Amino acid sequence: MDELPIGRRVAYWRGRRKMSQQVFADRLGKSKSWVDKVERGVRRLDKFSVLYEIADILQVDVQLLMGKDPERRTDALNCIDQVEVQEIRAALERYDSMSAYFDAVPCPPPLDDMRKAVNHAWLTYQYGRYGMLTRALPKLLRDAQAADAAYGGERAAEAAHLLGQVYQIASSVLRKLGECELAWLAADRSMAVAQRADDPLLAGIATTRVCNALVAMGRARPALELNVQIANRLAPGGSNEVSPARLSVYGMLLLQGAMAASRIGDSASVDDLINCAQEAATLLGGDYNHYWTSFGPTNVELHRAAAAVELGDGGRAVEVHQLRIAEPSFNALLPERRAHHLLDIARGYAQLGDVANAGEMLLLGDRLAPSEIRCRPIAHEVMSDVLRRTRGAPPSPVAELAEHMGVGV
Repeated sequence: MDELPIGRRVAYWRGRRKMSQQVFADRLGKSKSWVDKVERGVRRLDKFSVLYEIADILQVDVQLLMGKDPERRTDALNCIDQVEVQEIRAALERYDSMSAYFDAVPCPPPLDDMRKAVNHAWLTYQYGRYGMLTRALPKLLRDAQAADAAYGGERAAEAAHLLGQVYQIASSVLRKLGECELAWLAADRSMAVAQRADDPLLAGIATTRVCNALVAMGRARPALELNVQIANRLAPGGSNEVSPARLSVYGMLLLQGAMAASRIGDSASVDDLINCAQEAATLLGGDYNHYWTSFGPTNVELHRAAAAVELGDGGRAVEVHQLRIAEPSFNALLPERRAHHLLDIARGYAQLGDVANAGEMLLLGDRLAPSEIRCRPIAHEVMSDVLRRTRGAPPSPVAELAEHMGVGV
C-alpha cells in the first residue's frame, strides 16, 4: 500500500468504504471529475488541508494516505479499523432468524460455500492474520446469519453449526484486539446457536469463548465456575463416548478454567484443572485441532506456563518453556498458538526482571504472527516495561518493533 501513488491509495480506501466517486465527491465538495483525476494521478494532492479532509471522510489516519507505514500504531485499538468494528457490531445486531419468521430470506448462500469460507476464516485466525479476518468478518457474519435463517429440515442444523463457528471466530479475534464487550456478545450468540445445532461439543467450545470474554472483562470467577460445570457434563466416560473430539473440547474447558482460576490467584484449582487436562491429552495421544482447539500435550504445557504468568510466577513459566515443551512439537503448532505462548514467556521474563530475554521473546513472536504482538494490549504493556527498564538504548530490533507498535518509554 505504501508504494502506491497517493491517488491510488485514495481510490483503495474509497472502495473499502463502499463509496462511489460521486458520493465521495459530494461529501468532499468537489466534482466527480476532480475525484477521478486525483485517483488516476492526473491531478496532484499537494494541500495538507485537502488531505486531512479526505482522511476524515474516509475515516483513516492521514499517514496512510501519505504512504507512511500502516503497521505503526498508536494503540491496540488502531490495529483494527474502527469502521470495520462498527460493521461487525452491525452484523452482530442483526436478527435474520426473527425476520425469517415473518418473511422468507431470498437466495441464501450455498452451504458448501459457507463451509469453505468458515474453514478459511478459522485458518486465517490461527495464522494470526487478524486484519485480514476483521475485513472479512462482516460479510461472513451476514452470510452465515442469512443461511441460518433460510435453511430448514436436515440442513438447518448444519447452517446453525456454521453460524455458531462464525460467532466463535468473531469473539476470539475481537477479544484479542481489545473489543471485549463485542467479544462477549459474539460468544453469547454462539452458545445460543449451538443449542439449535444440536451439538454438545460445539456448545462446549462456545462456552470457552464466553468464559474468555468474561475473564477479559474482569469476571474470572463466574468464568471458572461455568468452564468447570460444562466440562463435568462433557467429561468422556459413562454415557459419553471417549472420542478425540470430546477429549479435545473437554480438555480445553479444563484449560480455560485453569486460566480463569489463575486470574483470581487460586493456584490449587489451577494445578487440579491442568492435571486433569493432561490426562485427557494423554488419552488423546497427540496434538490435534479438533473443533479448532489445537488441544494436546503441547497445548497443556503452554497453558501451564500461561497460568504461572497469571499467578505472578515468571520463573515457573520460563522453566516450563525451557524444560517441558519439546521444540518439534511446539514448531508443529499453528502460528497464533506459538506467538501467543512467546508473548506469555515475554511476560514471564519481565516478571523476573530479564528484559533482554523478554524483548527477544517479543521479537520471536512478531516473526511468527506480527498481529499477535503488535495489536494486543498486553503486548504493548510488556514492550513498555522492556523499554522503561532497559539500561541505555534498547537493541535496535527491539526499538524498531516498539516503533512499529507505537510504543514509547
